[in-house]
Amino acid sequence: MSDLTVEATGETVGEAKWAALRELEQRHPGLDKSAVRFEVVSEGERGLLGVGYTPARVIAAVPPDALEAAAAGDDGGLAGDMRYLVARIVSVLGVDARVDVHEDGDTITVTCSGPDVGLLIGRHGQTIDAVQYLLNAAAHRAQEERKDVVVDAAGYRERRRATLESLAVRTAQEVLATGGRVELEPMTSVERKVVHLRLQDYEGVATTSEGTEPNRYVVVLPDE
Repeated sequence: MSDLTVEATGETVGEAKWAALRELEQRHPGLDKSAVRFEVVSEGERGLLGVGYTPARVIAAVPPDALEAAAAGDDGGLAGDMRYLVARIVSVLGVDARVDVHEDGDTITVTCSGPDVGLLIGRHGQTIDAVQYLLNAAAHRAQEERKDVVVDAAGYRERRRATLESLAVRTAQEVLATGGRVELEPMTSVERKVVHLRLQDYEGVATTSEGTEPNRYVVVLPDE
């Protein structure tokens, strides 16, 4: 194996990939982990009745241009930490994905792209929402100045925006019909903003946010 290639084993493919990443990080500090490419040599096999097993084996390779980027310096601070955490999560999940980060104003967006990012999104977005929740909890604890973290994959957040806008309209119609207030599910400030903006000119209703982070939610109520 060359300095750009590592072979590693583990009880699962995810563990083998993570072991390979750790060794590559020791060799090349600041390495963009999302650029590492894996070849699964063996997925491993458990022994009869759970006794003994054949470990999973993978080969991890680093493209030369990834080392050039590392030498030039990786993103640092909170944005770099968030990308590192997402790269680690997708590796453990066994998802082959490129992880990019973009920081704009009060939002950090971590975007995952690849052929099997559907595994990261999960059923009804449960997995990617859980990852986003964890990253926001970590970011809020680490920084005095709060920044929202958005985790996206395969355009999921745009589809989520459309869903939230539809939910906002249905909720406004319910409020107008019943005259009562409706509390929505907890959301990040980015998602709450989508609801507020969609209903800001909706006649007869008003919106407000209540609760504390990361469980803050939107309330839709009659406009007095």
